[in-house]
Amino acid sequence: QVQLQESGPGLVKPSQTLSLTCTVSGASITTNYYYWSWIRQPPGKGLEWIGYIAYSGSTYYSPSLKSRTSISRDTSKNQVTLQLTSVTPEDTAVYYCARLDYSNYRYDYWGQGTEVTVSS
Repeated sequence: QVQLQESGPGLVKPSQTLSLTCTVSGASITTNYYYWSWIRQPPGKGLEWIGYIAYSGSTYYSPSLKSRTSISRDTSKNQVTLQLTSVTPEDTAVYYCARLDYSNYRYDYWGQGTEVTVSS
């Protein structure tokens, strides 16, 4: 069974870099044709897609967050990492990693989410 587990600090100060890790078990992050995505949900708002890293290692980011976002991977640990720079309180959200099945363009597995608060 595929499992995704997000981890990282729950509190980040404004202007700092938010760094989260998604550890994947039950599947390889290099398997065709899956895309490992980061998605967030601010309090009281809907889901916002941040970006993904593909099985090939290519990345694609939301245009609104692209200048501050970096998604990378460690294939030896089967982990995907999100870095978001220069955070503000508007980046406070529950952050999810999820697997996108490109064959049907559906998210078939999600992590439980990790809450991140940006505050001094």
